[in-house]
Amino acid sequence: MTASSSVHPQHPKTLRKLVVEVVGARDLLPKDGQGNSSPYVVVDFDGHKKRSSTVSKNLNPVWNETFEFEVHDPKTMEYEELEIEVFNDKRMSNGNARKNHFLGRVKLYGSQFKRKGEEGLIYLQLEKKSVFSWIRGEIGLRIYYYDELIDEHKNDNPSPPAPEKDSAMTAVVGEDGKVVEVRVPTEIAMEGSQLPPIVTIEESPPVVTVQPEHHDHPPYNQHPHQYHDVAPAVQPKQPPAPPQYPPEVRKMQTARVGENERVRVYRKSNGDYAPRVITGKLAGESEKIPAYDLVEPMQYVFIRLVKARGLAANGSPYVKIGTSSYSVKTKPATYKPGDTPANPEWHQVFAFPHNKPETADSDLQISVWDSPSEQFLGGVCFDLSDVPVRDPPDSPLAPQWFRLEGGGGDGGGAHSGIVSGDIQLSVWIGTQADDAFPESSSSDAPHVAHTRSKVYQSPKLWYLRVMVIEAQNLHFALNLHPLIAPKVRMKAQLGFQSVRTRRGATNNNASSFFWHEDLVFVAGEPLEDNLILLVEDRTSKDPVLLGHVMIPVASVEQRFDEHHVASKWFGLEGGGGDGAGGAYRGRIHLRLCLEGGYHVLDEAAHVCSDYRPTAKQLWKPAIGILELGILGARGLLPMKTKGAGKGSTDSYCVAKYGKKWIRTRTIIDTLDPRWNEQYTWQVYDPCTVLTIGVFDNWRMFADVSEEKPDYRIGKVRIRVSTLESNKVYTNSYPLMVLLRTGLKKMGEIEIAIRFACPSLLPDTCAIYGQPLLPRMHYLRPLGVAQQEALRGAATKMVAAWLTRSEPPLAPEVVRYMLDADSHAWSMRKSKANWFRIVAVLAWAIGLAKWLDDIRRWRNPVTTVLVHLLYLVLVWYPDLIVPTGFLYIFLIGVWYYRFRPKIPAGMDTRLSQAETVDPDELDEEFDPIPSSKPVDIIRARYDRLRTLAARVQTVLGDLATQGERVQALVSWRDPRATKLFVGMCLAIAIILYAVPPKMVAVALGFYFLRHPMFRETMPPASFNFFRRLPSLSDRLI
Repeated sequence: MTASSSVHPQHPKTLRKLVVEVVGARDLLPKDGQGNSSPYVVVDFDGHKKRSSTVSKNLNPVWNETFEFEVHDPKTMEYEELEIEVFNDKRMSNGNARKNHFLGRVKLYGSQFKRKGEEGLIYLQLEKKSVFSWIRGEIGLRIYYYDELIDEHKNDNPSPPAPEKDSAMTAVVGEDGKVVEVRVPTEIAMEGSQLPPIVTIEESPPVVTVQPEHHDHPPYNQHPHQYHDVAPAVQPKQPPAPPQYPPEVRKMQTARVGENERVRVYRKSNGDYAPRVITGKLAGESEKIPAYDLVEPMQYVFIRLVKARGLAANGSPYVKIGTSSYSVKTKPATYKPGDTPANPEWHQVFAFPHNKPETADSDLQISVWDSPSEQFLGGVCFDLSDVPVRDPPDSPLAPQWFRLEGGGGDGGGAHSGIVSGDIQLSVWIGTQADDAFPESSSSDAPHVAHTRSKVYQSPKLWYLRVMVIEAQNLHFALNLHPLIAPKVRMKAQLGFQSVRTRRGATNNNASSFFWHEDLVFVAGEPLEDNLILLVEDRTSKDPVLLGHVMIPVASVEQRFDEHHVASKWFGLEGGGGDGAGGAYRGRIHLRLCLEGGYHVLDEAAHVCSDYRPTAKQLWKPAIGILELGILGARGLLPMKTKGAGKGSTDSYCVAKYGKKWIRTRTIIDTLDPRWNEQYTWQVYDPCTVLTIGVFDNWRMFADVSEEKPDYRIGKVRIRVSTLESNKVYTNSYPLMVLLRTGLKKMGEIEIAIRFACPSLLPDTCAIYGQPLLPRMHYLRPLGVAQQEALRGAATKMVAAWLTRSEPPLAPEVVRYMLDADSHAWSMRKSKANWFRIVAVLAWAIGLAKWLDDIRRWRNPVTTVLVHLLYLVLVWYPDLIVPTGFLYIFLIGVWYYRFRPKIPAGMDTRLSQAETVDPDELDEEFDPIPSSKPVDIIRARYDRLRTLAARVQTVLGDLATQGERVQALVSWRDPRATKLFVGMCLAIAIILYAVPPKMVAVALGFYFLRHPMFRETMPPASFNFFRRLPSLSDRLI
């Protein structure tokens, strides 16, 4: 009892349990040989398998069985894999089946699990086990987890011996030539399955263990009576290491390196020649990859000022912090309830740039002053050459108490006061990777709220589907003529979104109206808005409100697939007419649901950075990590003037990928800012785009009532799929802005980017064969116009959400990053798209020119070789298809030499921005409705009509050619049809009589005949086709 009572109190331990509820399946494949199946389910999690009961002879089985699993490490649950397989029970097949046939499987990951109370029923499409599997159907699951307290007194019984460590370890070879030993879950062998062979990989060099470096910090070189030797603290738990992603990021089975796992790096004997682009520094035999390996490390002196005690202060004391180059003051002190002015608190962190050659012999002076009287209350001084260095893996440096001292220099004089008390602070040297850097204040950043780097998250957006079915018992005005059918429409409003239905249809009952029309809105979390539906009678000129209903969006059912949602009746209230305000005005029949199976587009489709559905349960695991290092910018143009006409720019950078936005700190008053900040994103689809924009900060100088938008400097887009795996690209991109006056270069941005992922693993390659958008976009697609309207609403909601942050991300910044105006008309973009089409068809034009050169014998040797190749292909027709694919392969190998070396940015020539007409630019920037004079609008309209006439002519020519093909057998021209039909009969008889190879050789040689045997006039077949009639002569 005594020993147990001396143990320090611990937090109650919890055990996390995963609950998998198998509801049922739909439309399974018959596998018992009798047109049916007897399915059962096997649930596998963390090496433990559980089996459901068998439902006999049913392709739509219902189980409603629940399985529980223990989660050994909740911290790594998001990397665990849950596999659910469906089999046909051979025992129910009356001897027709020799094994348990596979009916499909579903793989889920811990990132898709929901806490208890937040789960929902989802139907997932069954997947194949191999390419040759024939699978169909869906399985309905409800998956959630919960934590329960553990009674430690029940754990007295010894646990069964754990299996040996090496039995669950396997070696995985990464693309950088390293061998990583990871723990994989053991699998119970199913009937008919085989365990994969174990491959042992050995190399001659010794094993090098990856360990974090530890730095021994020297004590402060301060006055002897102020500094005391601090006993070495107990080594804290090591925080999560910086992102070092295993080769198989997709599997997520390689749990984090913990007590039961080892990571070993085998060095190659002939040097590190693998495609590793991170130049890590070697320390002995160990290797460490720093967290900020894509950017240049920038050293800062950090001062964490906590509080003081025993000051001789009468007012509100503050602290001055200064070096030989920088100086800053703290904010006014705060006090705890009941404290005296002698014990102020600040809780601030300051960061000063630290340059070793310049500050090697400088001092850091920290002094306390009384605010009203400006009396000196004491200070401390540090030698910067002896300040300890802290690396990001280390825990934060503990603040210490230091005795305040007086001085005869700046501290003396008329303002000298009584020096007494202590101040608690810590001082260290770190880099921009330090945890304290984002919230620190600096002498060159007076507006802290607008100059610090921040990470933002877009709101979670849903599609709200409202099916308006019917309205009954509507009360109309008494003066309505009985022979006039009322025009009843329904108007739905959600926030700033408003949609109106078409006119309702009615039957014999004049008080009942039917629509069966879908209305779709964008709803954002938290779902605090109300859906308002107004029933209006628009028979007369002025609409009359017949009633309304208000529905909280939070009460609407959520669905993740296309399962049926029950409809409901809602009573109408209010309205006009002779009824009271709260009287019954009829009822409406609605079907409401929040669609979680769609991806709510807030970006243009061609530059989208995320295609995941709203429901987190439907997310696939990440396939890699995108790392971006924002180094800096060069040669920015001045955006504003300060002082005596001096040009200045206060620039910051914004990057957006998926739901995550990042904003760098604002560099004050420089045309060559250096940010050196690094960020990471999880990549779920490589066919996405990263957007990086640079802006000039105006809002930090504006008052609360004053609106000063941030000015755009330029942006760059990089498609992730164009990046090679695990390769660092460090490049400079021009920042271009299209203004009314033309294209203008605003400077250059320097970035480093890396896409860390396996290059050709099965799951990575399988992404290219999957649909781009979630499944619901194909089962119940949205119209193009409807989706564009919803994208505009989503953009407004994202901008409004990010504006409420601190510091706010300005609406003009969000709209610029999301390309909110990409759908607007532009003559320049129309020309660019036309030249893109011409470039796409250039290969066909080049092939036609090459064939024309061959048939004209421009190069006799090439023509003879083509004759020989043609003879071989005609005589051996089985070689045609493989020869074609071999030719495409050779083309791909040839063009590998000319592959892009760096990711492409904005292309001014492709955008037709260099040769654009000024009037066309002015039209592109003209808002809707136009604000230009009538003469300019008329001239632009005439120009648009001219362009439309050309398009009209091209469309007419295409229609004419198609109608001439139809006229071959339509007998619109009897003589031409007789000639064509007779020619077809003659060709058929010839082909029946003559071997086809001889006919093919004759036609080929006739086509490639020498020019001396040709005529300059068009051939008879071409003339015959041109003479066929079309319907153009019937147009009015």
